[in-house]
Amino acid sequence: MDCPAKTPDGEEGTPVIWRQAPKSITNPTWTDYPAVSGPTCLYAPEPENVLANIAARILNDFRQLPVNPGTLEAQPFPHTLKGGPTNFYATAGEQGFDVTILGQTVHLTATPASYTYTFGDGTALGPTPGAGYSIPQTEWLTNETRTSHIYTETGNYQAALTTSFTGTYSVNNGPPLPINGTLDLTTPAKTILVWKTERALVADTCQENPNSWGCPGAAEK
Repeated sequence: MDCPAKTPDGEEGTPVIWRQAPKSITNPTWTDYPAVSGPTCLYAPEPENVLANIAARILNDFRQLPVNPGTLEAQPFPHTLKGGPTNFYATAGEQGFDVTILGQTVHLTATPASYTYTFGDGTALGPTPGAGYSIPQTEWLTNETRTSHIYTETGNYQAALTTSFTGTYSVNNGPPLPINGTLDLTTPAKTILVWKTERALVADTCQENPNSWGCPGAAEK
């Protein structure tokens, strides 16, 4: 395999064959890494050292990536009811980035792994692997999901979401390697307005008597 120089004055690369074996076995049998067909090129005088140097700094580079934290969604929003379930869910997704580290082409992947919901009333949920999901409007006040929250008092609450991303990196199209550490990102807070409901028996509809109890613009009684 040829590894031509990337620049006119640059040095040629070194072909590298990626192989794997269990760490816990003495004198193991090495096999080709299944995700990579054939050798790849490393551009450094000592390929073994450049891989170690990338591994030593990869977590810091991972945490500098412009990863989109997604959004925190709520149903119903922005108004919800005291004593009723408010469904929360996250929209973060897997993201890939191509960067150059120590002269090598590195592909990094950030994957949402867990979520922590803070509801603004002193309670929280998580870390949990559940991102939650959207439900039909007809189920908003009846369907309590695993990421739902019930507010017990009226008021305005600041809800937020922290997503923990795990990562992998690949050097020059080599096998994906795990990054030992996470990237934790928090979304901007959303204001949840919690209301209460009142019920009463009335004789007329609002069309028949606009001043009837509960009609828009009617005086409170």
